[in-house]
Amino acid sequence: METTQNIKQFADNREERAKLILQNGDPVKFDDNTYYVPSQFDSTKKYQVTHFDSYSCNCKDFELRCKGKGLYCKHIKAILLFEKIKARYEVEPEVEKEIKFIINTPQQELCPFCASENLIKSGLRKTQFGNKQRYECKSCKKRFVLSPIPKIKGNEKLVCLAMDCFYKGLSYRDIADQFKQFYGLSLSHETIRNWVLRFSRIMEKYAKTLTPKTSGIWNADETLILTKRGQDKKKSNINFDYVWNVMDNKTKFLLASVNSGRSRSKIDAENAIREAFLQNKKTPNKIITDRNTSYADGISRVFKPYKYHNSPKHISILGKRRIVNNNAIESHHTQQKEFQKVRKGVTEVQTYQDGFKVFHNFVRKNIKDKTTPAEKCGIGVEGNKWNTLLINSINNNHGKF
Repeated sequence: METTQNIKQFADNREERAKLILQNGDPVKFDDNTYYVPSQFDSTKKYQVTHFDSYSCNCKDFELRCKGKGLYCKHIKAILLFEKIKARYEVEPEVEKEIKFIINTPQQELCPFCASENLIKSGLRKTQFGNKQRYECKSCKKRFVLSPIPKIKGNEKLVCLAMDCFYKGLSYRDIADQFKQFYGLSLSHETIRNWVLRFSRIMEKYAKTLTPKTSGIWNADETLILTKRGQDKKKSNINFDYVWNVMDNKTKFLLASVNSGRSRSKIDAENAIREAFLQNKKTPNKIITDRNTSYADGISRVFKPYKYHNSPKHISILGKRRIVNNNAIESHHTQQKEFQKVRKGVTEVQTYQDGFKVFHNFVRKNIKDKTTPAEKCGIGVEGNKWNTLLINSINNNHGKF
């Protein structure tokens, strides 16, 4: 007899296999009630999925394990994913490939414990944010609220609004005051801080899975960030950390933003260049830097001649400012310092850099052409950008934080 844990595990496995099926090809619609879904392993074989009052499939998994239990096989799940993507997101093919499986809600109306569809409404949960519909699963008898982000005080819209306000310059207390004045909601500034830190990490983790189409010319430079973690024991007047940024010259897409603490060595330069390469997934033609000699060593360590046929050309602006400059990355540092000014020092430097990197790449539009760096790179997101990033990040992380 299958346990609830086994049912949940099978459901998760089918969800992943459904995504793999869609990567190999789209289902073929025969009529209004019938689809033919390609086999995951045999491209010449197709399974028939029909939908009248409910879904059914002629595969053995559905007949033996799913039929009569309120469960779906991987072919039916592929149809559900395909319909959601097709109906809700009209994007360019190359963009759809990068932001695949963006779904408006990260979970269907399925039990989060056993993945059963056998749900009934079971009253309302009253909160200061309004009434939330509570459900009960008739299979495992659990009660729950279906929410894109479970177990938080609030909802995804408030999280997105808080993050937008924060990375546009408001403090946590200012955001809490706005929620109180305009929405009548009592939220602690610590709650908002936890939201920003938590979802900055998860969004940056998702952003690293995307591959931007860049120009092949990088600008790299380091800057100082005021911190609250105490003064340097050896140099009592120093309370700054170094942040190394690497940006694509044409699209202004930020490829890396790495905190190295109070170190400024060639290893730190290497880490920043390697982080940019992992994001870009392609060797650049040129890398423009300032006079810091650490970059030469860092670049040579990452792009070793025996490993890469075409190593990038390293150009230092020392003595060449009339010919070449580092204005692209220095302009970004100005924006970054404006953001940091109201903070008067931070402790989680890397997490805030991750969040600001996401904001710069996907949300903040260029003043001249009204486009984001991500849109110029072919990986922009549709609709409310914060909300799309948030939901897609949750899906990419399988709902785990």
